[in-house]
Amino acid sequence: MNNAVPKQFIEINGRPVLMHTFDAFINFDSKLEFILVLPKDQITFWDALCQKHQFKTEYKIAFGGETRFQSVKNGLDLISDDGIVFIHDGVRPLVSAKTLQNCLDTAIEKGNALPVIPVTESVRFANGSGNQPVDRSKYFLVQTPQTFQTRLIKNAYRLAKTDAFTDDATVLESRGETIHLVEGNRENIKITYPEDLVFARLFLPRQ
Repeated sequence: MNNAVPKQFIEINGRPVLMHTFDAFINFDSKLEFILVLPKDQITFWDALCQKHQFKTEYKIAFGGETRFQSVKNGLDLISDDGIVFIHDGVRPLVSAKTLQNCLDTAIEKGNALPVIPVTESVRFANGSGNQPVDRSKYFLVQTPQTFQTRLIKNAYRLAKTDAFTDDATVLESRGETIHLVEGNRENIKITYPEDLVFARLFLPRQ
């Protein structure tokens, strides 16, 4: 991002990205309970932002770990084994209510839900000897919230033999569970590059 401020704290339309992300879930269901996972050295800065923007949403805080796996596990440790958990990137503020409902309904019925969108660009596979086209209809881009029956995902994290996983569905899949894909929304980007901020400004509400 080439910015001194961590991307989840960058202000878009008068409000930090992370607060916009909270808003997406609050607007979907105001009774949701939140757990925020942040590196310990960022919490003071976040608290100052909450005061500045009069952010009153209640949440529990968990400290981030050295890996994504450990960070998620720290958050999961704060909740009971009952219910449904959304595990979401704080820098995806444009998740839609429809995507959240798709995830919730499927996780209730089948135990998990992974929001994805189809690949629309041509795709090639490259290896040491060259490259070749592949059938893009067989590939999907993965989004969040990756959604689970809490008991299942907590147990998968508890029994995992490595912390090298880069997403939560793969942790569950390592326990022999089938992952269920649901329709995501294309604007649900993970804010990563400066141009993503321009895109997000078009869709996020102004304060």
